[in-house]
Order: sequence, then C-alpha cells, then structure tokens
Amino acid sequence: MRTVAIVQARMGSTRLPGKALVDICGTTMLSRVVERTRRARLLDETIVATTTSRLDDAITRECSQLGVPVFRGSEEDVLDRYYRAAAEYKAESVVRITADCPLIEPQIVDRVVSEFLHRQPEIDYASNVLPERTFPRGLDSEVIRLDALEKAWHQTEDPACREHVTLYIERNPQLFHIHGVSNETNYSQMRWTVDTPEDLAFVRQIYGSFGHDRFSWQEVLDALERHPEWMEVNKHVRQKVV
Repeated sequence: MRTVAIVQARMGSTRLPGKALVDICGTTMLSRVVERTRRARLLDETIVATTTSRLDDAITRECSQLGVPVFRGSEEDVLDRYYRAAAEYKAESVVRITADCPLIEPQIVDRVVSEFLHRQPEIDYASNVLPERTFPRGLDSEVIRLDALEKAWHQTEDPACREHVTLYIERNPQLFHIHGVSNETNYSQMRWTVDTPEDLAFVRQIYGSFGHDRFSWQEVLDALERHPEWMEVNKHVRQKVV
C-alpha cells in the first residue's frame, strides 16, 4: 500500500502569522517538520499541501529549497486539498501531518502507520489522538485509507468538516472503522505544537538545548524532566476548539 505523508502548511495564522516559515534555531519550522517526517521508515513519499493564495508562494519557494513536492489547493476546504493532493500523488493511504508540529516524531508516525497497515483491510483510519490523547499535543499522527478520505470528501458539506480533514471520519464511527493508538503513560497535558509566540519560545528552547534535530521524543521527555520550568512558558495556552 503506497503511503504518502501530506504536510498541510499555509502562511495565514491568526495567533502567529507566517508561522510555517518562522525560524527555529537556523531553519524554518516547515523544514523541521518535513525533515523529521521524512525519517519515518514506512512512508513512500512526503509532500506539502498548501493553498493557491499568493501569500503561500513563500511556502512553494521553501519547498523548492527543501526538494519536497508541493500541491496547491483550496485555502478553506482543506479536505478537498488533501483529497486532490492524495489523488495526484497516487496515495493509497494518507498520513496527515500539520506544519505547526516541529517536534513530530518519526517513530510515532511509524507506529501509527504500522498498526494501520497490519489491520488492513478492516480499518479505514488510525490515529494517536483517539479514543483520547495520550501523547503530547504536537505529535499527532493520523493515517487514512484513500477510499475513506474520498468517502468523506463526497459526503460532507459541513464547513467544519471541510476545514478539519478527519473530523467527519471521527464524528461518524458508524460509517468508518477507526483504530486508536495509545501510549502507556499519559502525556496529554504537554503542549509541543506551535500556535502562539509562547509555543514558539518553548520549541526554540528544545532545539537550542540539543543543537540538532536528530533527538527523539523520549529525549525531549528526559530534558523536560530535568528542566520542568521550560514547560511554564506555554502552559497557559489553550487549544482552539473546533
């Protein structure tokens, strides 16, 4: 089964404009996400899906520098963007990654993909945020079979479900076979995604402490155990509710 990771990225952001290309210790956040995603062993290809907005010309230029394929589609209808990108790159299963997760963990991506593949053709969708989140926010990995993505693309007109790619699948377990991937220890209280300047400061602290991007999420956990004060910088930030 050809498995393609699609990293969704755009320059528009209400709380941190241009965040996809902000600098994290010498390179862009998008570069950090792409390079870490590419290290997952079970992916056949990694691409970036951005919008047709002129503002996102900067994203395509960065993709050119990174040597990563890019697809451009609807700004608001992200489900449509994903489906069309998946079809163009001949994906049979799609791994959804967002460009605001610069600590994305290739080992976790591989675990979710592996559990998804080993349960074929019984399941349509696997996620490490269901039935409840146990990994830090920012390590989210989802895998969707193309026919399930196409089914959602055809069936829903709900604006929220068009904006949030897998929301229709999550809300309709009677229509899709869903598999959840959980961690033994619950780290859901940790916030490793980037939506605000405080989140960015936290991630820069992590990268600055290592001086490279080859660290694992377990090494980040170890660093935070030694320096719990690092988590205070974005502890108050609340995730937007769909």
